[in-house]
Amino acid sequence: MSQKVIIPTPLRKFTSGQETVEVNADTIADVFTQLESQYPGIKARLCETTGELRRFINVYVDGEDIRFLNQLATGVGPNAEVSIVPAIAGG
Repeated sequence: MSQKVIIPTPLRKFTSGQETVEVNADTIADVFTQLESQYPGIKARLCETTGELRRFINVYVDGEDIRFLNQLATGVGPNAEVSIVPAIAGG
């Protein structure tokens, strides 16, 4: 089964404007690998060179923040919805 990934507006330049894309993955790390395979350059906007999630990128699996789960090792089940949300700073 595939998972739906919701792409935020700033990253849609990598997906030719698509708001959502489909992947087949077992973990968030797999989701990012598949995104990079289909849309080269997108992973660099999501992860540091060390492979860790960038500080100002939030990722949710079915509404649950992966930072409070298993980070990039968080599992994604069949038909899961993965949301990528850039943090917004302001004051």
